[in-house]
Amino acid sequence: MFPSLYISHGSPMLALEPGASGTALARIVVELPRPKAIVIVSAHWESDELLVNANPQPETWHDFGGFPRALFEVQYPAPGEPQLAAEVVQLLKHSDLPARLDYNRPFDHGVWVPLSLMYPQADIPVVQVSLPTRGGPALQTRVGHALSRLREQGILLIGSGSITHNLRELDWHAGPESVEPWAKSFRDWMIEKLEANDEAALHDYRRLAPNAVRNHPSDEHLLPLYFARSAGGAFSISHQGFTMGALGMDIYRFG
Repeated sequence: MFPSLYISHGSPMLALEPGASGTALARIVVELPRPKAIVIVSAHWESDELLVNANPQPETWHDFGGFPRALFEVQYPAPGEPQLAAEVVQLLKHSDLPARLDYNRPFDHGVWVPLSLMYPQADIPVVQVSLPTRGGPALQTRVGHALSRLREQGILLIGSGSITHNLRELDWHAGPESVEPWAKSFRDWMIEKLEANDEAALHDYRRLAPNAVRNHPSDEHLLPLYFARSAGGAFSISHQGFTMGALGMDIYRFG
């Protein structure tokens, strides 16, 4: 059975400068069989309701600005899979999670940046599920549970975000050895609760975790972690690290 993954996708520049995260993602791919398809929740498709991308050929969306031209030339032409998207909607509905299909959604960079490093041939079908942020961690836990059985079908489930994400406090010139204590303390607390499988504490992280709001002024980059956790099995760490002083690049495996 496939695991599920939580990938901190960091800056869009990861696609051109993969560094240690790229090495870790390549190692994970080698360890896994080739998936039949990928179902992914990205921090960058916030929504009011649950939506599932049934676009048969999503475009590559460069949903950012201020980066080098070379980044805007990157394309990730992986196909969609409308039949799988319909199955995802049915699984969600069976868990009392109403959802509907979206036929126009492109791939945001939370999708194509990590996948371009994992499966650069872009030949594995990808279905994206939206992120209703107002539902918080509890909703993503339910979504993960509802879709967990897809792992038995050879489908890789991924949550794509960042374990810490406060862009206003980043040092764009800091090296990987420079880590802000307030970012590390939050990341370490999250790992402690994941290892303990303490769902109650994880769901209440904004009140309980050190420097929670400083690390996540809004929580869209952390919520995909709850999807990956509840979709998978036992927790393990595939990669740890920071860039720009406070942007966590951790990759977690569940199962």
